[in-house]
Amino acid sequence: MPPASARLQSIDALRGLVMLFMLLDHVRETFFLHRQVGDPMEAANVAPELFFTRLLSALCAPVFIFLTGLSAWLYSQKHSRADTSRFLLKRGLFLVLLELTLVNLAWNGTLLAQTLWLQVIWCIGLCMIVLAAALHLPRGLLLGLGALIVGGHNLLDPLVLGPGSPWFTPWAILHQRDFIELGEVTRARTTYPVLPWIGVILLGWGVGPWFAQGVPARRRVRRLLGWGGGLLLAFVGLRYLNGYGEQPWVAMGDALRTTMSFLSARKYPPSLLFLLPTLGLGLVLLAVLERQQARRWVPVLALFGAAPMFFYLLHLYVLKALYLAAVAVWGLNQGQYFGFEGVGGVWLCSLALALLLYVPTRWFAALKQRRRDIAWLKYF
Repeated sequence: MPPASARLQSIDALRGLVMLFMLLDHVRETFFLHRQVGDPMEAANVAPELFFTRLLSALCAPVFIFLTGLSAWLYSQKHSRADTSRFLLKRGLFLVLLELTLVNLAWNGTLLAQTLWLQVIWCIGLCMIVLAAALHLPRGLLLGLGALIVGGHNLLDPLVLGPGSPWFTPWAILHQRDFIELGEVTRARTTYPVLPWIGVILLGWGVGPWFAQGVPARRRVRRLLGWGGGLLLAFVGLRYLNGYGEQPWVAMGDALRTTMSFLSARKYPPSLLFLLPTLGLGLVLLAVLERQQARRWVPVLALFGAAPMFFYLLHLYVLKALYLAAVAVWGLNQGQYFGFEGVGGVWLCSLALALLLYVPTRWFAALKQRRRDIAWLKYF
């Protein structure tokens, strides 16, 4: 597979890094269900090693959706706006269909489960559909709108609608995490209300020119570090004030638990104080990866990021197969679940799976590069 330019390899490498964090979290959700963590994570009760393992996954959705917007802008530099819009619309619809079928099948073991979980793939799909329409607007307007949504959507938190309202279903999709009844057979859970994520994808599109050909890498790194550091400082200041967009943190008489309380933020939907540090750290990591191009591990991360949807589906089905095999061999050793005794088992299993899945992911990434004539491959 031919090497990508430094600016593109850093994007794939960051996407690959958060995919590995996602793998870690999904191993936790598969083999550590007997030790649940809530939203936000209970700083007073959750074991620190479990808290910080879960906290790593906070980077996944914000970084991935931001990079989706950025990648869409890069795509638009080689295609017309109309072609870019059509591609985003088709891929968005494809992801929504994928969430409702293969992704839910992997989690539930059946296509028609009691609950259809509308999670991150559904969310990315809807965000791409919105961006398909919005990208015809001026870039400055989209940046401003993205910042307004990310910064101001928590003002809508008091607006809670009940199932009797004619606006309940669209509001549950946009901002209110809830169950939508779909007759007597099943219901849908809007795990990822999409409004704040639309703001994130618009911001990703808006910073696209930083990665344009001809922009010096030094200038791009300086911008990434400056804005990333600024977002992190804004998080510290706003979080310390305990005034907006999040439940208050509390001093617990223990430095570690107090730090955990300070870092705990709402993801569903993501509060401003969830998005500030995750996007800020994402920008800093992107700058670091641009500076570390000579390191041998950067192309390895980039490979995972070059075939994200293939890796996503593959790891879900491998995890499902491993869990069923473990139950068949050892039975339910943690009450109603099979699970590891400690968080160390989650980390070891994740490392083993990353090594195992590297080979098929490398094969598929190479196939995408080699067979650009196969249109459906670009959707993965």
